[in-house]
Amino acid sequence: MRAPTRPPLDGLKKQLHRARSEGSKRIGDGFIRETFVLPRPDARLKAQEWFDRWPKQAYWTSIESWFERPNDVIEFTIRRLPAAD
Repeated sequence: MRAPTRPPLDGLKKQLHRARSEGSKRIGDGFIRETFVLPRPDARLKAQEWFDRWPKQAYWTSIESWFERPNDVIEFTIRRLPAAD
């Protein structure tokens, strides 16, 4: 009895290549992420803009990570769900 042959992986390869080349903002958990590098006052405004546009209660918006760079510059990643239920 012969072992079954492996299915073709061309479709998966194309999908991975397309997602990587487009710079997809999804990791696979359903969240949309965006990273910003801004001076502290602008970073606060950008975060507030996200929370106003996509409220935490509906979109699970949150600051996922942040890092303080020299010269009072903040690098942060904010995430949200693509749609509210």
